[in-house]
This record gives sequence, C-alpha cells and structure tokens, in this order.
Amino acid sequence: MTLPTPLSGVNQPLKGILLIVIATALFSSHDAMSKYLSGLYPVVMVVWARYVVHTLLMASYFLPQSGLRVLRSKRPLLQVYRAICLLGSGLFFTFGLLYIPLAENTAVNFLAPLLVAALSGPLLGEKVSRGQWIAVIFGFIGVVVIIHPGGELFTPAVLLPMSAALCFSCYQILTRKLSLYDTPITSNFFAGLFNALVLSALVPFFWQTPTLIHGLEMLALGTLGMTAHLLLTQSFRLAAPALLAPFSYCQIVFSGMLGWLLFDHTPDLASRIGIAIVCASGLAAAWQQRKSRA
Repeated sequence: MTLPTPLSGVNQPLKGILLIVIATALFSSHDAMSKYLSGLYPVVMVVWARYVVHTLLMASYFLPQSGLRVLRSKRPLLQVYRAICLLGSGLFFTFGLLYIPLAENTAVNFLAPLLVAALSGPLLGEKVSRGQWIAVIFGFIGVVVIIHPGGELFTPAVLLPMSAALCFSCYQILTRKLSLYDTPITSNFFAGLFNALVLSALVPFFWQTPTLIHGLEMLALGTLGMTAHLLLTQSFRLAAPALLAPFSYCQIVFSGMLGWLLFDHTPDLASRIGIAIVCASGLAAAWQQRKSRA
C-alpha cells in the first residue's frame, strides 16, 4: 500500500490493472514467506534481511546514476520519522504473523488507508467529510467482526497488526508531506538505508546462522518486496489511482489463498464478513476522497 502521485497521460488502464494485481500477489507472497521464516528465525533478523536486500538493489541501480545526491533531503528529520514509522509497521506486521493468520493480519493492516483519512485532518489540515468518518467507523467495526469477542483471534496479539496499520498510516501521511520537498526515489532510498542500518546494529543480538535454503529465501524476500514496489509505482503511471484502488484489495484475496495453501488456514464466516466490511470501508473512503477533490 502506497500513496503514489497520479501522473498526467495515464491511458493504459488494462496494463495498470495487470501490474497492480501482480504487485499484490508479490506482496502476499512476501508476507507468506515472512510468516514462514519468522517461525524459524527471530523477526528482527527476517525484517533486517528484507531491508538489506531491498537497499542493496536500490543502491546498485540508483547510485551509479545519481551518486550520493539521491540521499540529499530538504527535510532530513522528517525522513527519519518516516523511516521509523515504516520500520515500526514492518516489525509489528511481521510479529503479528506469528500469532494471526495471514489473511486476517493483512485485512487488519488495511485499516491504514482509513486511518490516513481520519488523521489527515489534524495532521495535514485537510477537510475530512462526514462520509469519510462513516467509512472509518465501519472499518473499525469490520476489525471487531474479524476478531469477534470469544473467537480465536480475540487476544492481545491482534494489537500487533493494528499497531502496524497505525504506523503505516503515519508513514503515508509523512510521505504526502515529504512529496512537497523530496523525490520518491530519495524518500524510498533514505527509508530503506536508515532502517537497514538500524536493524544491522540490532541483528547481532538476534543472529541465527540460516541454512543455505533459508538464506536464499531471505534474499528472495527482499527481491519480492522491491519488485512489488516497482510494479506498484509503474501501475500508477499507466492508470488513474481511482481506477486502481479496488484492485489493491486483491492482496487480501491472495493472502487468503496462500494462507490456505501453505498454512492450512481458512478464515471463518465472521472473519470473511469482517474482511468484506474493511474492504468496502476502504473503497468508500477512497471514493469520498476522490469526490471531495473533484
């Protein structure tokens, strides 16, 4: 999930839809692999591998072209805050995968767009319409239905994906703010490098030497994340965000499929209803935002 800036000349909607669907499939595969590896290795180590590989891939591509200029920011402190929010989101989400099934964990994390709608008023000075507030409220109702008191997910562990969603919403708001000062390349490279350095300082305390196969899977983890982000960015160059927004929820569908195939878990009826409510609320909030900007 990102907040890309719509570009002029978007006139290839089918290609844009295809790319965002592939991106959501890769994000779901990335999350499924994170869930598997986190059951074998410390979460800090798994998230560290993802950031290191991602940053090395970006460096190999952008540094030869732009050199260290790619890291020059007009608002470095905001970049640090943004990177910390992204790191918190990744850690909370991955810890959540240890206790919450893949589809449900992903669905709760999709509260982030709703939280952005709620927080954009006090933090960005944007007007939040009544319709957007209604969508936010229904989104939280959807989460309550997913975790329904008395159900298997009604544990303190559900606070992990909810914390991930809160961190990611703050990350998205800071991304909006920084878009006025820095390029997306600078913001993404800065966040990746900062988090890779922070986790590199922590990972020695959690280190477990991986097997060859698991080491290759950790390399694949970073590659999947990097590729998914590139495809997502490209999709918004080909089609309008309003058209693509519904297809971002394919990630929940793919996560449900992978949860069933790899972890033998199928969401129960209450979870499926809650997931549907969260998706509908997110789409309603996106539609309300588009309407208010028209």
